[in-house]
Amino acid sequence: MVNEDVIKKFGLRLRELREERSISQQHLADISNVSKLTIQRIENAKFSVTLDTLISISKALEIPLSELVNIQI
Repeated sequence: MVNEDVIKKFGLRLRELREERSISQQHLADISNVSKLTIQRIENAKFSVTLDTLISISKALEIPLSELVNIQI
């Protein structure tokens, strides 16, 4: 299914961006006010992320939302 592929690609993208900044899942959770479990689920393609969560994560990573969701569909 297409949506599952997009969710998986986004999870990989988030992990890549987080690791580029040497940020742990816990630290990202703390600075974004998103639970560590949610971060884990997003990265493992077990959770379809909401717009509010995307905004919180992009602010925490200090990148534009468009850069966070920049994946090939």
